[in-house]
Amino acid sequence: MAYPDLSPRHRAVIDPLRSADKIRVLFVCLGNICRSPAADGVMKSIVADHPGQASRWVIDSAGTGRYHIGQLPDHRMRVHARRRGLELDHICRQVTADDFTDFDLIIPMDASNESRLRELAPSPEALEKIVPMAAFVGKAMRADHIPDPYYEGAEGFELVLDLLDDGCRNLFNILTTKP
Repeated sequence: MAYPDLSPRHRAVIDPLRSADKIRVLFVCLGNICRSPAADGVMKSIVADHPGQASRWVIDSAGTGRYHIGQLPDHRMRVHARRRGLELDHICRQVTADDFTDFDLIIPMDASNESRLRELAPSPEALEKIVPMAAFVGKAMRADHIPDPYYEGAEGFELVLDLLDDGCRNLFNILTTKP
């Protein structure tokens, strides 16, 4: 299977997961109210469409910032997601040191959050688990990251959902295709 833009370093993290009993994925953005809970919802929907895969997956999201802990995702993101049949009911939380143990893949939405995760990583092994979401997106993008729609209009939320749908489908296909 072709990898959309995955470096050999990222493939070294991904390949062993293809035959793993459990695949534990954490999506990360700044506030955990737009991009990462949307990725969480998109990925859960994709997995739910493949009942034989459901028991293999643990999917969650978190933020590098503390701004919205305990809140639901941004109302605008929930509205746009709902129009696509996704219910985003995640309760926002901040990334913890335990996440580096509890998850196999930690997927930041942009370089700033990737940098923050690299600062938080407790070991070289934990660093290896960080793979940017853009690495899984096969669609043409204006940037090398998933843009934050917080200060954008409806088009920003729709773009993010389109990119996340593409990236999550690619991630699912990569991880469920036997080597």
